[in-house]
Amino acid sequence: MSPILKRKNGIIVAIDGPAGAGKSTVGRMAAERLNYGFLSTGIMYRALAWKALELGLDMADEDALMKLAEKIKWSFARSAGPELRVAIDGCALTREITTERVGKASSALALLARVRVFMCGMQRAAGIEGGLVMEGRDIGTNVFPDAEIKIYLDASPETRALRRCAQLREQGLAADYPQILDFIIKRDAQDSRRKNNPLKKSEDGFYLDSTSITSEQAVDEILKLCRGVMEKAGNQ
Repeated sequence: MSPILKRKNGIIVAIDGPAGAGKSTVGRMAAERLNYGFLSTGIMYRALAWKALELGLDMADEDALMKLAEKIKWSFARSAGPELRVAIDGCALTREITTERVGKASSALALLARVRVFMCGMQRAAGIEGGLVMEGRDIGTNVFPDAEIKIYLDASPETRALRRCAQLREQGLAADYPQILDFIIKRDAQDSRRKNNPLKKSEDGFYLDSTSITSEQAVDEILKLCRGVMEKAGNQ
């Protein structure tokens, strides 16, 4: 069976990379041009972190966090655009999960092995039929190691910090560049050194540095790879 026919709705494009590399922006744009769905898996960790913070849970208490994750009613629905919106217990989450407080909390709970296994199961279920661009930290290496396209999207820490500041300010939120840069550097070390599914480029993935290129140029590169896979499949 050719790769394009493995899944009902098309291929899976897995985009991994460090915080602030532009994975969400690039992934969403690529999905729109492919007419695919788009899922930013970081939103799932942020949603769980937000709920845990609301309940006053300890981000190191894996048993309590797992009970919460399993109790929550999760749903994923495609909106007018490509993005799959995450809702918990019927509540669609937007700005409340974009704060730095929630980001730091989600970073902490993402270290927990059982939480990652739980999230991985939901992510696989969301993408099992294909036709999806999914971004995160371990999509190509753990969630979908058989993804037809695997991208490791990178950028310098300084560039990523500037982008995060701009994103927060666009949302009317405060942005402290030195603090955000420090967080990004520490997050990089944490993600790449963790024992459970560390952040790394898959052996058969493509490295794409977005430091000096626009989001549109990054998307063009990804779409070239997609066309190559689809054309190859069509010739088999």
